[in-house]
Amino acid sequence: MTRSIAATFVAVGAAVAALAAAPGAITFTDVTTAAGIRFTHNSGRAGKKYLPETLGAGAAFFDADDDGWQDLFLANGKNWTPGGKRTPSALYRNTGKGSFVEITAGSGLDADMYAMGVAAGDYDNDGRQDLYVTALEGDRLFHNEGAGKFKDVTKLAGIANANFGTSAAWLDYDKDGLLDVFVANYVQWTAKGDLFCSLDGAAKSYCTPESYKGTASRLFRNLGGGKFEDAGKKAGVADPTSKSLGTTVLDYNQDGWPDIFVANDTQPNKLYRNNKNGTFKDEAMGAGVAFSEDGVARGAMGADSADYDRSGRPHLLVGNFSNQMLGLYHNEGTGLFVDEAPKSTVGRASLLSLAFGVFFFDYDLDGLPDILAANGHIEEEIGRVQPRIQYKESPLLFRNAGQKRFENTSTAVGAAFARPIVARGAAYSDYDHDGDLDVLLTSNHGPAYLFRNDGGNANNWITVRTRGVKSNRDGIGAVVRVTSAQGKQWSLVRSGSSYASQSDLALTFGLGKDTTVSAVEVEWPSGAKDRIANVQAKQRIVIQEGTGLVR
Repeated sequence: MTRSIAATFVAVGAAVAALAAAPGAITFTDVTTAAGIRFTHNSGRAGKKYLPETLGAGAAFFDADDDGWQDLFLANGKNWTPGGKRTPSALYRNTGKGSFVEITAGSGLDADMYAMGVAAGDYDNDGRQDLYVTALEGDRLFHNEGAGKFKDVTKLAGIANANFGTSAAWLDYDKDGLLDVFVANYVQWTAKGDLFCSLDGAAKSYCTPESYKGTASRLFRNLGGGKFEDAGKKAGVADPTSKSLGTTVLDYNQDGWPDIFVANDTQPNKLYRNNKNGTFKDEAMGAGVAFSEDGVARGAMGADSADYDRSGRPHLLVGNFSNQMLGLYHNEGTGLFVDEAPKSTVGRASLLSLAFGVFFFDYDLDGLPDILAANGHIEEEIGRVQPRIQYKESPLLFRNAGQKRFENTSTAVGAAFARPIVARGAAYSDYDHDGDLDVLLTSNHGPAYLFRNDGGNANNWITVRTRGVKSNRDGIGAVVRVTSAQGKQWSLVRSGSSYASQSDLALTFGLGKDTTVSAVEVEWPSGAKDRIANVQAKQRIVIQEGTGLVR
């Protein structure tokens, strides 16, 4: 019996290793200009070294006009003093021909605000994706009116959060079919109360978060009828000592209810377990994700979750400050996570980087989620006091080689990723519908970059979009399982993740050389299940709750 079990594990390990066979040449090509994207983030910096200037801004792939193509929202800041050129956030419509056209003017999203992050979700189940935008002077909720037009319904909806919001994520935490929104708030800061900090004791530099008090994050519960209530305290997720920058939604204990991980900067991270009664309990300490291995609260920025080793469990990826390396927390299935980064290529290669946007995605479509980290420091003069640390840093790309091993392929995918930038937000989507996943990076007080994946679609794939009926319309929280000859994969439809950004809600599964998917199964938040058999690869499909495959 023991010999039989051992043989089974050997066979599974060999199969996973075979999935990760070396791919063909894949290049990420900078197509920003060719695609018509001309956006530069304005942090408002004017020599005063205000803390918020270092942290913006994020972006989102979402379908603004419901035409089936992913459009772009790019969050922007503004000048601290009135006057001068306005720099609103930008909305770009996907033409479906590999390019984008800016349609910001008159869209309703051209509001004057110091925007930080964004999350997209259909909160009223009308078939159109709405936007929650975190902003320094107060978050905004924009209702999608159709045809690329949006209406500011913040006050009408009862949204009130002027607490330095950063990342946000839509989720249905009480499983009533209506999307709620969790907002990560950073610190208590005002321009009037800005503090003097210095690297050399003379010139002012940007302060670290230790200089400021924390503030509670928010959880706005959807009441229906376009109304929300602030349920954070009642739900147990409003810790006033937190200094939150990133969040990802996952069902870490696989009980069918969405849990919330929160990345905190110099404070312990949070892992809020859903109690199934409208409340949460922080399990981060016991789970091993609150601190680093040596018991120190790190400077955590962005976060994501995925099953990167086909264990059937969601694991955690956390972007941290320089000299701290990425966190790659493996879910052991016992309520405990173990950080695999220190003994892996992921940890060694990321030690000197400061990672903001981080995510799992299968860039070579071999069926194993890879890792991208968008890096950039907060202090322009950091090189003077720490010569090994740079202000502008190159992104890091790690290819999943199977059996919990990753390879650093950052320099193997073309010159675009070799360029150092001050990256913040990061998101992915198959914006050109060729099957492989493309990447969007934003930079602080600099341009946004669109990188097209060329060659990833040498492998086969299937993309699944969920459409809820009893569950929320976007199917956020649904678990999708795909079975093909190479084995089983699964993923959770989730909003947020990365840093202040959102990727396409559709799930792309790499199939390697498999040409057919024997089954696609969806477990909906409502408890309903749908199963589709014998689906050909290289397709984008929509599965509707209770109906199955729809056009």
